[in-house]
Amino acid sequence: MNERPARPDWDTYFMRFARLAQSRSTCLRRHVGAVIVKERNVLATGYNGAPKGVPHCAEVGCLREQLQVPSGQRHELCRGLHAEQNAIIQAAYHGVAIRGATLYCTFRPCVICVKMIINAGIKRVVFQGDYDDSLAQQMADAAGLELVRYRGNLDEGGGG
Repeated sequence: MNERPARPDWDTYFMRFARLAQSRSTCLRRHVGAVIVKERNVLATGYNGAPKGVPHCAEVGCLREQLQVPSGQRHELCRGLHAEQNAIIQAAYHGVAIRGATLYCTFRPCVICVKMIINAGIKRVVFQGDYDDSLAQQMADAAGLELVRYRGNLDEGGGG
């Protein structure tokens, strides 16, 4: 009899969706994917890139790179939206309620995204890669937003 791979736990399952969304990123500096989940159902996905109808960085270049802006600074110079922002916007665009949901993201959210996540009513964020932003952590703590580092292996059949 064929042995099937171990069934992944829920965090692994949904982090794999975030990794899939990440593969659509058009950012030249960092590829990020996000998925919003409620009651074990995917509600919205997002990846970092330019708004609809606007040329992507891959087509016109990265202003932040040209100006040698360090990671985490001068977000307003970026033509793209973050994956978390795009997932929240997609939910709003399609009229999907995300209050009480969990957001899975391939990187720890920045302070701008944490503020949006808090106000959207998302209660838990599971992230994989690190992004150093102490203010984001402080705001999450103050608002009771649970930030959980995913420590599983997304490349194997089973869960974390």
